[in-house]
Formats: sequence, C-alpha cells, structure tokens
Amino acid sequence: MLMLRAATGRLKAHPPFHFLLFVAMTLTFNGRAFAALLAVTALLALIALYGAPYPFLRGFVGDVVAVGWVYLVYRTFVRARVGALAVAALLTAYAVEFGQYLARQNGWQIEQPVLRVVFGSVPDWWDVVAYTVGFAVVLVLALANAHRQRNAALRDARARASLRARR
Repeated sequence: MLMLRAATGRLKAHPPFHFLLFVAMTLTFNGRAFAALLAVTALLALIALYGAPYPFLRGFVGDVVAVGWVYLVYRTFVRARVGALAVAALLTAYAVEFGQYLARQNGWQIEQPVLRVVFGSVPDWWDVVAYTVGFAVVLVLALANAHRQRNAALRDARARASLRARR
C-alpha cells in the first residue's frame, strides 16, 4: 500500500498503481488527433496493400503502427492522460492477439478476407513484441510533443515579457 498525506494532514492508503485505476476521461473531439489518425490510416492501408512482398514491413512495422493507430482513435474521442491512452491502446492490441490465440485453439476462422488482414489470423509472439515497441514509440512521440509545446509556451512568455519591458 502506498501512503499519501491528504490536505488534512492524515495519511491515506492507496493501492499500488492507483493512478491507473482513477483516470479522468471525458468524451471530446480532437481535430489534430483526427488528422493524424487519417494519415496513419492511409499509411496502414499502404502497408496492407503493398507490404505483402516485405514480411518485416507488413508483419512487424505494421503492428507497431497499429498500436499508434489505436492510440490516435482513443486520442481523437477521449480526453485523458497520454499514459492512460497508450496503455489502453497496448491492452487493446494484446486483446486482439489473445483473441487470435483463442481462435486458433478452438479452430475458429475469420472468413472475411479484409477482416483477416485487419485482425490477423495467426497468433505470434513477435506481434506482442511489435505492440510493445509501438507503445514505446507512442510514449516517446507524446513526450517529444509535450516538450516541444512546453518550449513554445516558454518562448511565447519570454517574448511577451520582453515586449512589456520595452514599453
């Protein structure tokens, strides 16, 4: 148990990873995330259509990008912390892979060819590795974007302060 001091001065017990349990999420629409989602959708379509001769591109890189795609779907419609959305995207990818495993064990097959390409039909540990790499890429890109936004805000604040000092 993690002990946190409340504003009243009393210690409160919280389970480990409580920050994952109580994540504030609200429905929204993020236009920038939607634009990125459209671009990544086009990239995934190109990989699916033309990546067949290149197994690493279609198999591994496609799965890495797929986690980013799921993250962008969530980011477009849900306002929440980057980490929470990235974990949700990773768990979604793991659930799809687990579904492939269950389908293989029970002899189920997806008859629709497009859905077979989208969801896959063969469980593979390399897919799990690719999903984890995609999760890391999402976090690195999100942190870089946050750093860039923070630097832009600092530059703006400095410029405003400089203009005020000149008056």
